[in-house]
Amino acid sequence: MLVIGLISGTSVDGIDATLVEISGSITNLQVTLIAGETIPYPTALREQILAVCAGAALPIADLATLDDAIAHYFAQAAIAIQTGHPTAELIGSHGQTVFHRPAGQAQSAESDTRPPLAPRLSPKSLGYSLQLGRGDAIAYRTGITTISNFRAADIAAGGQGAPMVSKIDAHLFGQPHQSSCVQNIGGIGNLTYLPAVDPQKDWQSGVLGWDTGPGNSLLDLAVQQLSQGVKTYDHKGNWAATGQVSHSLVDQWLQHPFFHQPPPKSTGRELFGVEYLDQCLADCGTGGITEAADILATLTELTAASIAHSYQTFLPHLPDRVLLCGGGSKNQYLKQRLQARLNSIPVLTTDDVGVNADFKEAIAFAVLAYWRLHQIPGNLPAVTGAQHPVLLGEIYKSSE
Repeated sequence: MLVIGLISGTSVDGIDATLVEISGSITNLQVTLIAGETIPYPTALREQILAVCAGAALPIADLATLDDAIAHYFAQAAIAIQTGHPTAELIGSHGQTVFHRPAGQAQSAESDTRPPLAPRLSPKSLGYSLQLGRGDAIAYRTGITTISNFRAADIAAGGQGAPMVSKIDAHLFGQPHQSSCVQNIGGIGNLTYLPAVDPQKDWQSGVLGWDTGPGNSLLDLAVQQLSQGVKTYDHKGNWAATGQVSHSLVDQWLQHPFFHQPPPKSTGRELFGVEYLDQCLADCGTGGITEAADILATLTELTAASIAHSYQTFLPHLPDRVLLCGGGSKNQYLKQRLQARLNSIPVLTTDDVGVNADFKEAIAFAVLAYWRLHQIPGNLPAVTGAQHPVLLGEIYKSSE
């Protein structure tokens, strides 16, 4: 079956679109990438998405318009990725996350202004996650059955709704004689830990996963601010590589409660976004760190240090190898710093084992859609914290 996978991550770089050939079910799953492309958002739309992610107020009517606009560009990406290829039978669209509140996370002070019918949540309340880019509109515009809203069922079952791709990582990267950490570095970092087990037998046993903290989110925001908007990211980490790291500041930042919270756990720009960066920049100022390169080097070190700290604190054993994917896998300086933190553990990319690092997440949502269509649960409760396995995603038929 030809399936399209679509996602725009927390970096809001654009829409990753993949065309994937999928066959089999679970243990005999076969996945082949036919085409992959990243399609940038129009600048004005990206800026609006980032503003909403940062907490900007938006009337419901404007939110609906934004939802429709994102769906339009996702549909266009789905149409474009099929150029020169047979028509796909299915689309799996993650959409664009604009808000993520994990289960049990306390409400902000803004809830003090809530109306009487919006009571304060208890610590045991379900999480909430909002992805824009409505699946029904994508199905209508493309004429292809579309599955979207993948996180909702896991959250309703008491899970974090993240990370979503660990079950697929287990199939793609599990090895009987070698343990691995598949480390995605998008705006937020997340890992899948795969113990050394036979993927044809007990392939789900011992699989773990959680969000490690900031990936590129702070770096991209800092680059935009420090370059007065000229740059949107640090290409290959070249700017940060010219700076000096303040290890004392990194140690200070690592005291943040999220880094010490045991899994399952997930996070987003709500925690590691503009407000957190402002505090980091204030800390840099207090510490006499004023050079842009030094600030970027220190923020990059935080991402590397938080990943290594997460492994050293919460994994049963350090992995035999680390496989990077996502936009951060292209940041050579970040990769070097993570390698330094992990000593002799090889830090590779999923490209090195035959899975495109740029499009691994989009491929995963194509597989999740395929599994949903075949009534196969897509979550791993040991990773998300859900009470039981569930079918992920809502199905929208193109004819409805």
